Amino acid sequence: MLLNITPQLANVAETIGGWYPALRVVYAVIGTVFSAMLAYKVIYRIIGLFFTRKFKPAKKQHKYAIVIAARNEEKVIGNLLDSIAKQDYPKELLTVFVVADNCTDKTAEVARRHGAICYERFDDEHRTKGFALQFLFERIGEDYGRESFEGYFVFDADNLLKSDYISRMNDSFDEGEKLITSYRNTKNFDESWVASTYALHWLRSIRFNHRARSVLRLATNIQGTGFLFANEIVKDGWKYTSLTEDRALTADAVAQGYAITYNDAAEFYDEQPINLKIALRQRLRWSKGHLLAFAETGPYLFINVFFGKRFLKTRWRENEKRRGKRSFKELCLSVLESIRHRAASYDTLMQLTPFSVINIIRWLLVSVIVYGFYCGVHGIGGVNFFSKSTYLGQLMYFLFPVKITVESGAGAVFLGMLIQIWLRLLYRVGMYIENTWVAIYIFIIERKRIKKMPLYKKALYTLTWPTFDIIGRYTQYVALFKKVTWKPIPHESKVTIDDLNSDGISKENMSEKSADKKTPQKA
Repeated sequence: MLLNITPQLANVAETIGGWYPALRVVYAVIGTVFSAMLAYKVIYRIIGLFFTRKFKPAKKQHKYAIVIAARNEEKVIGNLLDSIAKQDYPKELLTVFVVADNCTDKTAEVARRHGAICYERFDDEHRTKGFALQFLFERIGEDYGRESFEGYFVFDADNLLKSDYISRMNDSFDEGEKLITSYRNTKNFDESWVASTYALHWLRSIRFNHRARSVLRLATNIQGTGFLFANEIVKDGWKYTSLTEDRALTADAVAQGYAITYNDAAEFYDEQPINLKIALRQRLRWSKGHLLAFAETGPYLFINVFFGKRFLKTRWRENEKRRGKRSFKELCLSVLESIRHRAASYDTLMQLTPFSVINIIRWLLVSVIVYGFYCGVHGIGGVNFFSKSTYLGQLMYFLFPVKITVESGAGAVFLGMLIQIWLRLLYRVGMYIENTWVAIYIFIIERKRIKKMPLYKKALYTLTWPTFDIIGRYTQYVALFKKVTWKPIPHESKVTIDDLNSDGISKENMSEKSADKKTPQKA
């Protein structure tokens, strides 16, 4: 008998153990399918190494509103507004709006003193940034009319803009792009190892995702701040009020047929958390928002992959119905647009799909529980103590070629489960070490735009960098079961845009960008 328990329970345990050979095949097939589904990302990395989309100087200067949601940001919002005031873009074409959201400090006073139009909001029940933006767009609609501005920039209070930021984004907007994100740099990169993990993550997103998607005319993802969209996005107001309004906007925009492009020449800075406790709180909110965005928009993206824009109730669809008979050229362009939209929908769906959650569930069920009962039935026969799935595992196996053999029985059940948990931990540590190459790559490839810092800090940040993905993985597990509420992230950095310019960051890039810049016609 397998276990020293009732025959009925022993039979159940033996039955579960008997499933393992078949489930192991299913487990491997699922893993192979997932790998194949994400294999296209390799192409992104290759493209991102060499290319990004470039935009011609704009022929027209468009009229924009800049919207900023701020909660108790009196220490930093003035520096953002100063950097906006120093833009090389006509001041009469820019209007800055701030919503002081449930503030208990002088945020509103500072914003008005620096020339912004500031509305104050007090609603502690609806706390997210999305609700603050919803309130702000309602006020803009009432007092100015949302369509009186051609486009809207969204920034956080801790951001700082390079002097040509809006001009560069205007180049993209003038080419007809409706949603544009930009180069996200970090003003406190070397303030702590926690801040450095965020900074490297944003730069990885640029090289691994944004640049390639812009070249291929697909849809990249909005990342919280530093983006521009056409007024048609908010013609009916701002509706993205979840924990992560950026993910919701990205998913909904792609589902509705919009492209989201990236402008590598438009550079801004923001402040990253320096405290691990604050970072964990923020990452948990991101993870919960990620799951919610997948649940809300994932089905629509899935439908789009197979049916394209056929079921979309958008202006695009209305225009298609009115057009009637089309020329051969229009038909070809329509086919290409359908392919682009389906590919963008698939890419966004892959980004939203919580693969880490799916993988941990199938691992627990098959590799831990069912395998444990399988060991109880058949025993453990010569299992390697060190898995060879990573370079670390291969090294450990070479040094210590230990094998485990245990006879069937209750002890083998629990030992089999423990072995799988140990091998999983060893695999994760091995991947942790291997993933340090990403930080090395970023420090080399983005050296002209990264804040200057001592070599020992770069070495430290290279070693601590993989914790960003580790935290993301485990906060997603927690987010499945935990109720998450929105809480503000404190910003206290006194760094100004002049400090960053005087530090030598991007001076060479800035001079190269401005060399052939033409003066466009005003709106």
